[in-house]
Amino acid sequence: MTTAAQTQTKREGDISDSFVSLSGTARPPLPQKFLELKKTLVHGLENHVIDSWNRLLAELKRENKTIAEGGPAVIPSVSFKSLDKDLAKFRGEIEKRGVAVIRGVLPEDEARSFKYEIEEYVRQNPQTKAFPPHDPQVYELYWSAPQLRARAHPNLLKVQVALMKLWRTSDPESPISTSQPLSYADRLRIRQPGDASFALGPHIDGGSVERWELNGYGRGGVYDKIFEGSWEEYDPWDASTRVSAVVDNYNGLGACSMFRMFQGWLSMSTTQPFEGTLMVTPAIKLSTAYLLLRPFFRPIKDLGQASPEAYLAAENWEYAGADMTSELHGATPGHGQELDDILHPHLDLGNTMVHVPNIKPGDYVIWHCDSIHAVDKVHKGKSDSSVLYIPVCPLTEMNARYLVRQRDAFLNGTPGPDFPGGRGEADHINRQTQLHLRSYATTDGLRAFGFERLVADATDTSGAKAITSMANEILGF
Repeated sequence: MTTAAQTQTKREGDISDSFVSLSGTARPPLPQKFLELKKTLVHGLENHVIDSWNRLLAELKRENKTIAEGGPAVIPSVSFKSLDKDLAKFRGEIEKRGVAVIRGVLPEDEARSFKYEIEEYVRQNPQTKAFPPHDPQVYELYWSAPQLRARAHPNLLKVQVALMKLWRTSDPESPISTSQPLSYADRLRIRQPGDASFALGPHIDGGSVERWELNGYGRGGVYDKIFEGSWEEYDPWDASTRVSAVVDNYNGLGACSMFRMFQGWLSMSTTQPFEGTLMVTPAIKLSTAYLLLRPFFRPIKDLGQASPEAYLAAENWEYAGADMTSELHGATPGHGQELDDILHPHLDLGNTMVHVPNIKPGDYVIWHCDSIHAVDKVHKGKSDSSVLYIPVCPLTEMNARYLVRQRDAFLNGTPGPDFPGGRGEADHINRQTQLHLRSYATTDGLRAFGFERLVADATDTSGAKAITSMANEILGF
């Protein structure tokens, strides 16, 4: 068995280490190499990019109005009982919005019981790390019984497979399989009424500067169409471009190195908007294009010199050209990408960050891996807002290699490789073991955790079959 020291290379910490805004540190200027990178990305395409920017601002203005007027109602809701039918019905809206709620994935009483079981686990193990330490809201727990049972639950695995089919592979030879979800061990939240400490503002996970780096997302050409000045042709749902993309070049604490098609959480509580819940910008293509192009443009007149409307007008924004800086607005190596109204004014985040609708225990909320999201600044509800973070991860070589390391971490009781290190739950009373997992997980569940040989689906592409074979070798089968 691999030792804990071998599977963990990161210092101890908590979720605040993943974001500059939560860590309380200042964001340093980016090195000069990022200025050279920006010039390289658009070299010879400057006029196309300028025209593209102007088209984007016009479309954003229209869509922002639709989102602000619609609020939570613009987010599609799907019933687990009619999963395939509803996903087909709402596919267009999910692709446009990048977010959805799947209702009733687990029975309400079962999902709610998870919360009480976790609280008992914490009581038995008062050494459990959490943020903030004096008033815990987000726990450094990865291997509690409810987390494992949820990740291995047949209903959740069924939903994950169905959701992965929303993605496309432009190249059938791409080494990726969407018929076998892989488990990613993430944290959990039990947010108490009145909490204002876990006030994580608008952000995107899965790296920050990597979105511009040639040796980051550039390796798969994920955003090439945007940098070429053709954002309309960019497909957020093309999995082929993501297979070779590198999402963590800086070994950040909590920087996800796995390809997550969707981030997600399984609710353990009943919540409404403003009750410590999730907020999203439901315009996946437009928000991504804006985030990536923003560093190439600057205002002619600042907000203090012009009215808000004149400040945002396309004619007030120009290509930075010779005055361009290294700045990638809100991006810091080793941390999540953060956004705000000052850095990203045309997104109108104050009005376009909308709450997910009313949520019950057992509902599963998912959002595209590039979606801008946040949590309520203040939990104004009267009961807890509790979730298990469970993303949707396909089978790729990068993901399979991560799964091997994560499997070792589980056996040792330490946090997953992406997360802050230390002994984690290694000494926790009632920590789950492989024997526990095997007592309640189906074969599909065990495959997701890397404990059983993977099997290709009859409908798999040639690329999917090839990666299934390679993954079995990586996993030792």
